[in-house]
Amino acid sequence: MKTRNGVYRTALVTGASSGIGRALAAWLARKGVHVFAAARRLEALKALEAELQSAPGKLEAVALDVADARGTLQQIQELDSASGGLDLIVANAGVGFNTPAKRFQWEHVERIIQVNVLGASATLCAVLPRMVERNSGHLVGISSLAGLRGFPRVAAYSASKAYLATFLEGLRVDLKSTQVKVTSVYPGFVKSEMTAKNKFKMPFLMETEDAVAKIGEAIFRGDAVFAFPWPMALAARALRVLPNGLFDVAARRM
Repeated sequence: MKTRNGVYRTALVTGASSGIGRALAAWLARKGVHVFAAARRLEALKALEAELQSAPGKLEAVALDVADARGTLQQIQELDSASGGLDLIVANAGVGFNTPAKRFQWEHVERIIQVNVLGASATLCAVLPRMVERNSGHLVGISSLAGLRGFPRVAAYSASKAYLATFLEGLRVDLKSTQVKVTSVYPGFVKSEMTAKNKFKMPFLMETEDAVAKIGEAIFRGDAVFAFPWPMALAARALRVLPNGLFDVAARRM
């Protein structure tokens, strides 16, 4: 249902307690959307809720752990019913750990799969049948340029983001005959709690607010795919088509 922002009445954003999720939830509320900001850290969400009390839209804190996929399905379905239908769902919640093959820790891989794969899938699928029935809605997944190839020391993270992008692509093609839209977002390095842990130089590192403005505008446009910043996106796409031998040498030097 369209509202005064011309696009959405309601939205759900996961991983909204920090980073891209927090800033995107706030951006949408300032555009007049009723945003359900979901994450595990309820106190952080409540602080954001208080901060945006005078926003044109409304931000409502929701305690949600996407690692519990079945619980996520049920909770989002309940939100959909209570809100009169979610117009926009953004699967943003994600975790990242180094998973070097020579110092392998299964626990990190398992957590990445629980959150980035199962949790994201549950978020996107929870009310998909209802969106198809209503013939309206928009599904958005925050993938990563790191998902375009398997990078050393972050194999599990790269794989999880590749899964999300491929999953969204399949949904997009399946839904082409409907009014349900699908957007896959591929950010480069954006300032957040996750990237703050990185000990290497991050080229074209973006301020969170700048990155979110670009993401929000891409969502409102209904872009099928949005990758940024363009120099990193171009480089990542070039790496994607490199023969394995050349990629292996380039990746080891990165």
